[in-house]
Formats: sequence, structure tokens, C-alpha cells
Amino acid sequence: MSRLAKFSGICVFVLALPAIVLAGPHTDKGPGCGLGKVLWSEYKNTESIGPQLLMATTNGSFGSQTFGISFGTLGCTNDGTLVAQEKVNVFTAANFENISQEMAQGQGEHLASLATLIGIPAQNHEDFFVLTQTQYDTLIHSDDTTPTAMLQSLYLAIDEHPRLLNVALK
Repeated sequence: MSRLAKFSGICVFVLALPAIVLAGPHTDKGPGCGLGKVLWSEYKNTESIGPQLLMATTNGSFGSQTFGISFGTLGCTNDGTLVAQEKVNVFTAANFENISQEMAQGQGEHLASLATLIGIPAQNHEDFFVLTQTQYDTLIHSDDTTPTAMLQSLYLAIDEHPRLLNVALK
């Protein structure tokens, strides 16, 4: 039975080979981006299967394509949302007490920095400050509210605010 399976596999490959060859030249210069793309992009005739296999194998072996897409490196691009949101999370966690106090006051450097990181333009900061002050009790539920829970509540409040709705990063 195993001889039959091997023979069948070889037949399928041999019969499929003309279809692959006749499909015509591939216009892509390689498999996307990543370390493989960077290392092998100068290889002569990157449209051929050899360099493309090297690019894909290098990317797969090192996980560099995922890293590059996440952080906009190694020839990859992204819209920055993931990185920007992580900056908001880290900043909020590191400055949570100061941000909480400034929300209660409706002003402050940390609160202004948070507004900027969230993507609120400077001309809308005052609206943001008023929002955080008037909805303080909703945003800061109790003494053990986490930065993540506060941000989730804050994004919900922004979504309901007429002038902040379309300006913030979410």
C-alpha cells in the first residue's frame, strides 16, 4: 500500500508540474517582507522559485515577518495601530495614579500626554479633559480599577462624545 501511495504522489506532482510552469511568470519579487526579503532581495532574478523559497524559508525560520509587520521593520509596513495602542497601554500602566488624579482635576501633563497618545488633536484636548473630569466616577470605578479597565471605559466614553468620536485611536 505504501508503494501505491508514493507512486500516486509522484504522479500528482509530475502531472501538476506543467500547470505550474505554464502559469507564467510571477510578478511578485518575493514573499512579502521580513528578514528573508531583506537578505535575498539582491539575489539575481528574485522572481524565480529559488530565491522566493529562500526568502520564505528564512522568514518562517526566524519569525521575522510577523515581527516586521508588527513593528514596521524589515521592509514591512503597518498602519501603526498595534504599536500606537501598545504605547497607550504602557504609558497608562506606568502613570496610572497621576492620570487618575489629573482626570479628577480635569487637566495635567499626564492627561495631555494620554490624549496625544490616543490620537486626540491638541484643539480637542479641552473636550477630552472635560470628558474625563465629568465621567471620572465611570472611568475610575474603584481603588482597584486597572489601567486596562480604565482605558476600555475611556474609549466607550469617547465613542459617545460628539467631538471626540472620530478623532481618537481605537
